[in-house]
Amino acid sequence: MDGTLIDNTPYHFKSWVALFKKYGKGELSKQTYYTEISGVPIMDTLKRLFPDRDEVDLKGLLKEKEEFYRKEYAPYLVPINGLENFLTELKNDGIKMAMATSATVEDIDFILNKVPIRNDFDEIINSSMVSKPKPDPQIFLKAAERLNMAPSNCVVFEDSLAGIKAANSAGMKVVAITTAHTADDLHPVDLVINDYSELTVQKLAALFKEH
Repeated sequence: MDGTLIDNTPYHFKSWVALFKKYGKGELSKQTYYTEISGVPIMDTLKRLFPDRDEVDLKGLLKEKEEFYRKEYAPYLVPINGLENFLTELKNDGIKMAMATSATVEDIDFILNKVPIRNDFDEIINSSMVSKPKPDPQIFLKAAERLNMAPSNCVVFEDSLAGIKAANSAGMKVVAITTAHTADDLHPVDLVINDYSELTVQKLAALFKEH
């Protein structure tokens, strides 16, 4: 969802910077954010940053981070260019779709209440439904299982390095979108796009014919 359906990554980065600053965790570089935090469940990152805090404290920190992010991002919340038309095209062609996201349920609702695409997805898998975060492939394998599809017949859309690793480990095709990284950093993948206006069902189908 984050960075693939909506381009909210800069706002997540801002909210982490604010949290680092408030709690004296030093300066957070974009490099560290994109390689170590982006695509990973928030609670996992908070446990790593605040190893001495208990569950109640960690949940308080999560709430604080998310409230800052939502306040900053709400006025700018729009889908990535071409997304809605592309999802409609896939749905009309009878292609099964799942959203598999490290985001919290609250965060998913925040986005899907503003961007009316919830009904395009047959399944929504969130971070509470898996025990291992990306780069482990568990979340994508669960999505494939829910859709009753073989992993080798699935395409994952990803913007994060952890997500690309997870998709490759799951044995799925990977389309990378350049919301968080340059095309050169996004590998190994089957296709790189800047937004969904560049994609068609035919282009996706071609990924399965090349090998």
